[in-house]
Amino acid sequence: MKRFLSMFIGSITLLAVNAQQGTVLTAKDYANAESFMAYNTQQFIDHGNVIPNWIKDDRFWYRTLTAQGSEYILVDPNKGTRTAAFDQQKLAAALSTASGKSYKPAMLPFQIFSYVADGKAILFSVGGKLWKCDLETYTCTIDTDAAADKTGRNGNDALSPDGSRTAFIKDYNLWVRNVKTGQQTQLTTDGIKDFGYATDNAGWTSSDRAILRWSPDSKKIATFKQDQRKVGDMYMITTNVGHPKLRAWKYPLPGDEEIPMIQRVVINVDTPKVIVLNVPPDPHRSSLGDDISRSGVLSDIDWSADGSQLAFVSTSRDHKQEKVCIANASTGEVHKVFEETVTTQFESGASTICWRWLPKTNEIIWYSERDNWGHLYLYDATTGKLKNQITKGNWLVTRLIKVDEKNRELYFMASGTQRENPYFGQLYKVSFDGKKTTLLTPAEGTHQIVLSPSENYFIDTYSKPNVPAVSELHAITGKTIVTLEKTDVSRLTALGWKAPVPFTVKAHDGTTDLYGLLFTPTKLDPKKKYPVIDYIYPGPQGGSVGSWAFSASRGDHQSLAELGFIVVVLEGSGNPLRSKSFHDMYFPNMSENTLPDQVSGIRQLSQRYAYMDTMRVGIWGHSGGGFATACAMFRYPDFFKVGISESGNHDNRNYEDDWGERYIGLVTKNADGTDNYTEQANQVYAKNLKGKLMLAHGLMDDNVPASNTMLVVEALEKANKDYDLVIFPNSAHGYGTYSPYMMRRRWDYFVKNLLGVEPPKEYLMEIKTDPRNSVQ
Repeated sequence: MKRFLSMFIGSITLLAVNAQQGTVLTAKDYANAESFMAYNTQQFIDHGNVIPNWIKDDRFWYRTLTAQGSEYILVDPNKGTRTAAFDQQKLAAALSTASGKSYKPAMLPFQIFSYVADGKAILFSVGGKLWKCDLETYTCTIDTDAAADKTGRNGNDALSPDGSRTAFIKDYNLWVRNVKTGQQTQLTTDGIKDFGYATDNAGWTSSDRAILRWSPDSKKIATFKQDQRKVGDMYMITTNVGHPKLRAWKYPLPGDEEIPMIQRVVINVDTPKVIVLNVPPDPHRSSLGDDISRSGVLSDIDWSADGSQLAFVSTSRDHKQEKVCIANASTGEVHKVFEETVTTQFESGASTICWRWLPKTNEIIWYSERDNWGHLYLYDATTGKLKNQITKGNWLVTRLIKVDEKNRELYFMASGTQRENPYFGQLYKVSFDGKKTTLLTPAEGTHQIVLSPSENYFIDTYSKPNVPAVSELHAITGKTIVTLEKTDVSRLTALGWKAPVPFTVKAHDGTTDLYGLLFTPTKLDPKKKYPVIDYIYPGPQGGSVGSWAFSASRGDHQSLAELGFIVVVLEGSGNPLRSKSFHDMYFPNMSENTLPDQVSGIRQLSQRYAYMDTMRVGIWGHSGGGFATACAMFRYPDFFKVGISESGNHDNRNYEDDWGERYIGLVTKNADGTDNYTEQANQVYAKNLKGKLMLAHGLMDDNVPASNTMLVVEALEKANKDYDLVIFPNSAHGYGTYSPYMMRRRWDYFVKNLLGVEPPKEYLMEIKTDPRNSVQ
């Protein structure tokens, strides 16, 4: 009876809302919603974040967008000056004369340039031609002396520190190329298919990039020989006229007996020689991420300045054990310094790996969460004994910015130090002994730091989700030298834009504070009832909100709000950037997906905002969010009525080994033939579906294979459940050029099934470029 009454009230509410809003949305309504997408809002934002282009003596230039177009600014930290990089009016006139085309000073046809002739001229490209403009005479000519790079370099090469050579993979072996002459030298000879050097061709991060670390003197390379000869394959086929093309590569899964293993080596470059380090092969793991490489560079390696030794960290298959070792680069002998073992999963930082080796003083800066917070510790690299804890408190270090060995000070980013929001980051410095901690960026908000090449200065950009950014140049002491830019959104605000509303609720435990953002229609009628859309990314390696810095558009959240929804983005428990216990709150049950927090948080928000209709709650997410969305529809079928699950890892036995084995654990068999992954698989609960569910996946998804979604499809069909399916035949994990199509289908699905009105038929999204960024 109670259930019938609830359904009856929900139906009456839906009818009332339909009567208020009409029975259809028009193309004009969709166009208004689309106007809140980033590709439309960006053109009305002036003086945004500063992206420095460093030149000599820590000087840099940057381009800032204005209401008229753009300006090029030159900054000299040593003089404390911020001036025009060149006279844009004179340059526009000179370029117009030389090219025969008319250019306006604020709309120059290039975005980047290079200073040449000791800063007396600049080089830039326009229309496929390289131009040189003299900044004294303001004459522009086509530069015929600029020689193209004929050395055969590409984006997969690894450049040596002195810039003289690049390392690359050829036929599973490592080679170097002389940058000036293009001459190639083979360094290894025994690499073969699936047992090659420096390869990054397994799992979801596969590439042709050479994964290695040059020694500081450019004479040695630290890398590995990766053995994946017995690792299982992943298969995908293209959709095309005629015979499809098969893509097959090594893709280990949780529980596989064989996974990629790396044998660490050092390679002499001048006289090629391979020194195998005297340690057993390691799993293809990093102390922080899924892969042994981060940004295309070998992780967990630190060289001594003279290249005679290197420190490295070995990570166990389940990420529970870390071994810190130092190797002799000439003999391959290895000394284990110390190790750390945890019961859940280890992380060596938050955004970047935070450990450092200091060979001059035989010390190691180590990152650990042993006291429930991510902090830095000082170890004796000879004895392996702990000397002292460097940072301490109910907050965490997220990034180690700089190590000043001379003054024995560390510069680091920390979160949890501001009462308003624990995710806001600030820059600090601390002495090695931990006795002196200094805040260098006291302004409220979250800070993003860019160090100058000499590390004597830094650019600080700070903001809040609802407060635009300010960019300043500081000395490393924290002293402000000059304000660079203050983001201006007045033109955007004049068009009706508004920022999301930050909020705080309690987690499902009733105690822990959670934080999020609320998106409401710009013309909100507080007397109406609006359906709710919950955007979710459950982590545990990231979260729904993502960056807490200012952004005028966060995906299509505000656009959906404009269509008549309240959009909730809640950072649930179990995600990073808080305490260790917070991050491990639902370890190892990843299928919890922060969903108890989402339900509890939405209910709390509805008590504050009566216009939120908890009888009509939808949910959507991509990847891990797709996993969570289907889980929500199956396990909370009376709360979530409409779901859109995109590219979800619905059964982590069908997803790359490292993620599951890190956050769920190694596969363990039960007496009944199931395992610890079985009860977390979405298809097991598909029979519980009551609402409307759309599934989407790319058939060439090399991150989360499409079999994950097909398992759910099969289970729904076995249970005689209706569902909707969108397939992208040749798309990978993201949908590329089909992303606007998916977004439109998402809007249509919520409008029709949650809002209860008809969407415009086949509305066409029009992706635009900020006219200020157009080039000719």
